[in-house]
Amino acid sequence: MLYYLFDWLDRAFDFPGAGVFQYISFRAAASIVTSLLIMLVLGKPFIKWMKNKLGIMDEVRTELGLEGAVQKAKTPTMGGLLILTAIIVPTLLFAKLDNIYVLIMIGTTLWMGMVGFLDDYLKKTRGKAGLPGRYKVIGQVLLGLAVGLLITFHPDIKEPLKTTIPFVKNNEFDYTWLVSWMGDWAVDYAWIIYVVIVIFIVTAVSNASNLTDGLDGIATGVAAVNGGALAILAWVSGNVIMSSYLNIVYLPNIGELAVFSTAFVGATLGFLWFNTHPAEIFMGDTGSLAIGGIIAVFAVLIRKELLLPVLCGIYLVEDLSVIIQTTACKRYRRKHKLPAGVPVPVEKRPLLMSPLHHHFQKKGMAEEKVVMRFVIIAILLAIFTLSTLKLR
Repeated sequence: MLYYLFDWLDRAFDFPGAGVFQYISFRAAASIVTSLLIMLVLGKPFIKWMKNKLGIMDEVRTELGLEGAVQKAKTPTMGGLLILTAIIVPTLLFAKLDNIYVLIMIGTTLWMGMVGFLDDYLKKTRGKAGLPGRYKVIGQVLLGLAVGLLITFHPDIKEPLKTTIPFVKNNEFDYTWLVSWMGDWAVDYAWIIYVVIVIFIVTAVSNASNLTDGLDGIATGVAAVNGGALAILAWVSGNVIMSSYLNIVYLPNIGELAVFSTAFVGATLGFLWFNTHPAEIFMGDTGSLAIGGIIAVFAVLIRKELLLPVLCGIYLVEDLSVIIQTTACKRYRRKHKLPAGVPVPVEKRPLLMSPLHHHFQKKGMAEEKVVMRFVIIAILLAIFTLSTLKLR
């Protein structure tokens, strides 16, 4: 909104300094500062309101024997509402709202925030169950479907079926190749496979972010690092000189997403102010599902979705740890015909507990150490991800 105001002041009255709003770098900087200020100013009042007025506390399973579980059960949740506010408000203030990429990211944030909010709200009103898992998946699938179709058919989005392959010299990949066996029909129907891939990416990353949110500061710390890397990737993809130099797909107008991504980084860093151990508030599914959806859709929009296994390596490992643990325990139960309610012996499990961060907790590692090491690994993965632009 402020972009249009100062653009009008600059053209109509030659208002001193108004022209600075034409620069994405200035608006991105203003976005992250505004996002941080929103979090720092509203954080304490929001926590008090959730705790004292509404009495909305987290549903922590104290019977699992995790460090600090009793204290965590007294911590307010649904802090994701703060994160969403700190993302949306700066974006509305400083981004160009006629930009289709920005509109998709705003829609993604609100949609996944709503799905997560429903889950958190039902947990508080109807017990621990919350929103059934299938409905969460439906929400993620619908988002992936909408994003895939918009990318494919919206007239303002160029090169819809092309992406960047890491580690290879001629790194531009066209999804039409996947259906090249269809001959002349390939061009007409390649969008179907592309939409399916987008749905898978959105669902996988959103769920993985949700799984990672298990220790104080881990989800926000990792997300802030990922958001910073994506901001850089968006900027170079939208800059004709840099994209040509790096030999990546040039995407006109995609640089505007830097304003959104810096708001995302500011929101996650600002939330970390209150979410570090011992956390004063948790984000809940309102935040964790939205964060995963944002990262997934953002990567798809800037055509860097094939970099997600590297950039979001933490998410990938957390997801795999749950899959491996669940599969191994099911096989053991079938093999030894364990009756319902009888747990698989700890020594027979691949991990002491999943997701992976809880395995390290069970091994006696302090929560703060686990979180910091995961964030450090996320930083290294982000640096390596950015280096793939030249490592070919």
